[in-house]
Amino acid sequence: MRGYKEPGFQDRVAAAKDAKQKALERLRDKPPVDEAEQAQRLANRLAKEAAARERREATLREREAAAAARRAEAEQAAAADEAAKAASAPVVMTEAERKAARDARYAARKARK
Repeated sequence: MRGYKEPGFQDRVAAAKDAKQKALERLRDKPPVDEAEQAQRLANRLAKEAAARERREATLREREAAAAARRAEAEQAAAADEAAKAASAPVVMTEAERKAARDARYAARKARK
C-alpha cells in the first residue's frame, strides 16, 4: 500500500484551473434574470421599507404624545402642589395691612357699644 503523496506545484495549478473553469461554466449556465421579476422584487422591497418606516414614525409619534401627556400631568401636579402649599402657608401681612385690620376691629367694637 502506498502512502499519501503530496501534490506538486503543477498538480495544484491544474486543480485551481479546473475549479475556475467549473465555476465559470456554472455561472454561464445560470438563467438570466427576468427584468419584470427584478422590478417586482424591487417594488416589494421598497413597499416593505416604506411600511417599516411608517411603523417607526407611528411609534415615535405615540412616544412623543405619551411624553407630552406625562409632562402635562407633571405640570398639573406641580401647580396643584404649589397651590396647596400656598393655601397652607401662613399669611404674612404687611405693617399697613395689620394696622388696617386692627383699626377695623376697633371700629367694630365701638359700633357694638
